[in-house]
Amino acid sequence: MKVLVTGSAGFIGSALSLRLLDRGDEVIGLDNLNDYYDVNLKKARLARIEHHSNFTDVRLNLEDREGIAELFKRHKPDRVVNLAAQAGVRYSLENPLAYIDSNVLGFANILEGCRHNGIEHLVYASSSSVYGANTNMPFSVHHNVDHPLSFYAASKKANELMAHTYSHLYDLPTTGLRFFTVYGPWGRPDMALFMFTKSILAGNPIDVFNYGNHRRDFTYVDDIVEGVIRVLDQPASPNPEWNGDASDPATSLAPYRIYNIGNNSPVELMRYIEVLEECLGKKAEKNLLPLQPGDVPDTYADVTDLINDTGYKPNTSVEEGIAHFVAWYRDYYKT
Repeated sequence: MKVLVTGSAGFIGSALSLRLLDRGDEVIGLDNLNDYYDVNLKKARLARIEHHSNFTDVRLNLEDREGIAELFKRHKPDRVVNLAAQAGVRYSLENPLAYIDSNVLGFANILEGCRHNGIEHLVYASSSSVYGANTNMPFSVHHNVDHPLSFYAASKKANELMAHTYSHLYDLPTTGLRFFTVYGPWGRPDMALFMFTKSILAGNPIDVFNYGNHRRDFTYVDDIVEGVIRVLDQPASPNPEWNGDASDPATSLAPYRIYNIGNNSPVELMRYIEVLEECLGKKAEKNLLPLQPGDVPDTYADVTDLINDTGYKPNTSVEEGIAHFVAWYRDYYKT
């Protein structure tokens, strides 16, 4: 296949691009290399994939309507994976309009590109944050998610609604993937594991919100990538049993699907930190703080639909995943 991957210099996008290229697909990688975090890290991720003869590197903003239209027209991808977005729950408290530009306007441009170019399947990143105020555990794609607690979460919920409209009106197969706390090598510097590691090695205290009482369904990046590929290879189809009188949020009479991709095994934040301390051989000094605005205390993914429809369940333990991250971090930063 020829696959357009947006966010190809990103944490998940670069790993996905590498997997697709290694199995023989052609990848059109779009990224704008913005400075939300260290651009050199993004360039280093790209260096892992840009030597592939089947990789085309495109520098473009999602919100550039004419540029996105020309990209589709010129490269004619078969399928699209949209991972490019303004990330981060906490940054959305400071700069919500950045999320409108990238996550709403940018996603609309991707939908239009798919609509006008006969795309076989659009797979896009949603987020576990859409569950918001929902406390019914584990989080199921069949639950209502109308109470987001951050603007980031609201923008991701908006993506799901926008995608459904295009599936319904234009028969465009779309699948939204709600990622649960992704971590691993080549991760983002604004994510907890990265910040904890940097601070512990430097002898600085780490900020532990909600006094460490979080539980997160930490999901290793390779498990996320495997889930994306399984779903990409299986275009969304209508659910003939869908009924508007008892509507199912995860399916539709249109070719539309929503899946959770999570480890289905929540871990206490303090245990996560303990594993990191063991891998680093160094104890953390903890600065215990109240719950941060926009955060939720717990996440826990029900992945029944993912298993039933693709035969796949993420299963990397935090002990294994954190060890891989620490090994990468020490090598990359020569610590």
